Amino acid sequence: AHIGDRVTDLYEFLCETQALGTHFLVRSCVDRLAGDGGPPIADEMSETTVQGTHRITIGKDDHADIELRYRRIQVLPPIGKQKRYPSLSLTILHARESGTPEGRPPIDWRLITDLPVTTPDEAIEKLDWYAQRWKIELFHKILKSGCRAEDARLRTAERLANLIAIFCILSWRLFWMTMINRAAPDASPRLILTDVEITLIDHLAASRRNEPPGRTLSDYLTQIARLGGYLARAHDPPPGNIVIWRGWSRLMDIKIGANVSRNICG
Repeated sequence: AHIGDRVTDLYEFLCETQALGTHFLVRSCVDRLAGDGGPPIADEMSETTVQGTHRITIGKDDHADIELRYRRIQVLPPIGKQKRYPSLSLTILHARESGTPEGRPPIDWRLITDLPVTTPDEAIEKLDWYAQRWKIELFHKILKSGCRAEDARLRTAERLANLIAIFCILSWRLFWMTMINRAAPDASPRLILTDVEITLIDHLAASRRNEPPGRTLSDYLTQIARLGGYLARAHDPPPGNIVIWRGWSRLMDIKIGANVSRNICG
């Protein structure tokens, strides 16, 4: 299924997706006409009762209780496009946080999909799909901002495809390193690093005053992030993709220098 943010809530996109035989799940930004041209979708959903609840974790000490409403609705194309596009039978899924949280806006997702949603479990499944969207965006951020894939000046499509394939592998690894640091900080550093890389990081840490030796995956990734500008203060959040990328680039330069020095000096 195609998963998209509000910028993909285009009627042309919804129709083209169905024409290609695929599916979509997008966040709505347009209150479209429903039924036979009567009330819009928002009015139809306001009459729908809560059909389930779901608790999600927002942060370390925060959670949200989500009310689930879903309904199959016949959605009409925009008035100026009704001669070119057909109406679509779509599922509207409204996930809204109950209550008013402190320090952040309440969750309020209005999703549209051509897939059926008939039970709370199916609604939660679609929410989990949409929640993965930000990870996809972070991956593309590394691909574009870190690897600078858009700056490539190769002359043939084949060479560009080969370069992007390599960049995708690198971007995935950096993204995975960032995420595994948050999911399993106490794991062994050998899960992500070679013995040579661990040795280099140990030497770099030893050159700093009062720097304790690394033991866990999180310790070593913090050292990599510090090479990229991460300050590692007591109350700083875990390092993100950008500092991990910068630090990894520096570590690879150091690794190349160490290999050259060993080959020359023995």
